[in-house]
Amino acid sequence: MATSNGQRIDDTERCVDEVIRRVGKTIKLGLPLGIGKPLRFVNALYQRAKDDPEIDLQIFTALSLLAPSGSSSLEKRFMGPFAESLYGDIPDLQYARDVSNNQLPPNVQVSEFFFKAGSALKNKSQQRHYISTNYTHAARDLMNRGINVVAQMVSPGELHGAPGMVSLSCNPDLTLDLLLMLREQAAAGTPVAVVGEINRQLPWFGRDAAIAEDQFDMVFEHEPSEYPLFSAPQMAISPADHLIGFYASTLLKDGGTLQVGIGSLGAALVHSALLRHKNNDAWKAVFDYLEVAGHFPLVEQEGGTGPFRKGLYGCSEMMVDGFLYLMQEGVLRREVYDHADIQILVNNGDIDSKVSLATLDVLRREGLVDSPLRARDVAWLTRYGILRSEVEFRDGRLRVGEHLLDGDLDKTEARDAIAALALGERLSGGVVMHGGFYLGPRKFYQLLRELTDADRDRICMTSVNFINHLYDHHFGNQRLKAAQRIHSRFINTAMMYTLSGAAVSDGLEDGRVISGVGGQYNFVSMAHELPGARSIIALRSTRKAGGAVVSNIVFNYGHCTIPRHLRDVVVTEYGIADLRGQPDEQVYLRLIRIADSRFQQELLSRAQKAGKVSADFRLPASWKNNTPEAIAKLFSETGCSEWFPAFPFGRDFTDQELVLGKALKKLKSETATGRGKLSTLLQAFRARDEAGRYTELLQRMGLSQPSGLREKLEQRLVIHGLKLTETTPDTGNPKP
Repeated sequence: MATSNGQRIDDTERCVDEVIRRVGKTIKLGLPLGIGKPLRFVNALYQRAKDDPEIDLQIFTALSLLAPSGSSSLEKRFMGPFAESLYGDIPDLQYARDVSNNQLPPNVQVSEFFFKAGSALKNKSQQRHYISTNYTHAARDLMNRGINVVAQMVSPGELHGAPGMVSLSCNPDLTLDLLLMLREQAAAGTPVAVVGEINRQLPWFGRDAAIAEDQFDMVFEHEPSEYPLFSAPQMAISPADHLIGFYASTLLKDGGTLQVGIGSLGAALVHSALLRHKNNDAWKAVFDYLEVAGHFPLVEQEGGTGPFRKGLYGCSEMMVDGFLYLMQEGVLRREVYDHADIQILVNNGDIDSKVSLATLDVLRREGLVDSPLRARDVAWLTRYGILRSEVEFRDGRLRVGEHLLDGDLDKTEARDAIAALALGERLSGGVVMHGGFYLGPRKFYQLLRELTDADRDRICMTSVNFINHLYDHHFGNQRLKAAQRIHSRFINTAMMYTLSGAAVSDGLEDGRVISGVGGQYNFVSMAHELPGARSIIALRSTRKAGGAVVSNIVFNYGHCTIPRHLRDVVVTEYGIADLRGQPDEQVYLRLIRIADSRFQQELLSRAQKAGKVSADFRLPASWKNNTPEAIAKLFSETGCSEWFPAFPFGRDFTDQELVLGKALKKLKSETATGRGKLSTLLQAFRARDEAGRYTELLQRMGLSQPSGLREKLEQRLVIHGLKLTETTPDTGNPKP
């Protein structure tokens, strides 16, 4: 626990004092991405810096999360009660709030390498201080920025049979690397401080995430002020998003590896994978209706259509809640082992998880054990469950309780005795999920806390350098990772995709950053390095901009996240484009094939003008049905509405909030332009008073009895939005 007196500290001010005593008033603070930030300590340190201008505080982090508040008056009315119910017991991250309000004091600077999507788009300070780095390079780059303090929320080990240990739980991703680097820095004479903050609401994970508490210089513990984890509510999955997830699910190979990110597209993929596994007849009905096999040969070549008999293994920088649902339903069950030779033998079918004498024979054949068995053989075999844990090596023999056994595998009598008394039942130490960090809805955190010890041990939260790299000098080796990650499918999202094959995922062509590259480049690159792996970019074919529908497949764009030479597979709601190794003309045409039909001819004309597509090519009739109407027809004719619900994994929004959220989203779309604002205001103002139809909804918005012209107009706008959504099919999330 390594405070000066060896005790935990129950006062954040004392923690701040100790940090300043150790490193002085120039504090370069590294904080975890997402929910692992120790809010009470960070708020105390930030407040001290606000009070003392002599402190130079620089904060380096990512995903500084804040409860949503809404921008317009109507959004604030909608979000206020929702945010209070979901986030009311969680301390506000004060530096992030001041960043959002452009109120940071001059002696404090915040630099992030990943934003919540769009949150910093209009924040000039954050745009200037943004650090562009691959997730795997973040720890290195933070150290190069001179961080001297690292602070993180941790789960205490004494509640889980591990006294003296704490779990990094949600964020071993960078911290495991940073701790090693900081200790090297300290050994070289540079003052550092490592701060932990206990929170018993944080789920416990062992394996790589569990570290000795004395690796921290101080640990803040004050149980009465512990708080819930910041959650990300489930968002609705639109029919179009469901189709993207469905097409992606056709590319999953049984016995393979899966990486997927957060959001409705990731949730859609998980849902379709579960449907394929649990209700294969329904899944195949959609598969046949869409004529996937005929249109997209990649599915037969490298995907699959049956249930997951062998199961999948998850290897993802972010462990989303979907992985837990896949685990619960038996899809995520392919275990991997931390020994390359064992993993290769399992992959090849030479051994399986059930242990027998044949297992020992194969291991001997491969030179992994000797006969007679030696001390190091016995230690190794017990570690992996091939021999029982109680087996010991004593005086050249195997000791099991009172029995002494000959370790000569060539003797029948010795083999029989080993089989009867010493042989284990199943390989041990297998993992079905490697994750770097997690973030999700409240239900997800509760499920993590309720995991059995056996299931929890099948999940290894670890360094992002193990997950996102095939090689690194701290964690693992390339041969092991390649053996574990067979038939990998790395599924990520993009905002736009150019006809030449470049993905636009993190920023705009004017240089402003939407989010960050995160680990996307790492996974795309790894897909090109691993045998049998594919990178799949999930992309909505269109979006609304300025009140108009525009294509997300574009001829070109002045920014890219993934360069075109790493093009691989792209999936939209209209199909699959297999781009790897294809000449440019085929790349252009395959992307046009899965674009919205309203934009196909324009894209083709530009490609032909540039000489990238033959001038005599004409759009086939079979390509021209890529429309929202076709999607609606699919859902109405095949029963897809039942198979593909908007919230397959539950929701945080109430029924009223769903209705209101859709109405406000529709209003926002209708008022995206100046003309739209004027038209909407006039329609709302002129409409007859129908407040009586929407009494409960208006009460939820605090507008059932408006006072003053502004509130009366807001009431009319809400009613107008509700009437619009009554006649317009829903295609998105309730969030305004």
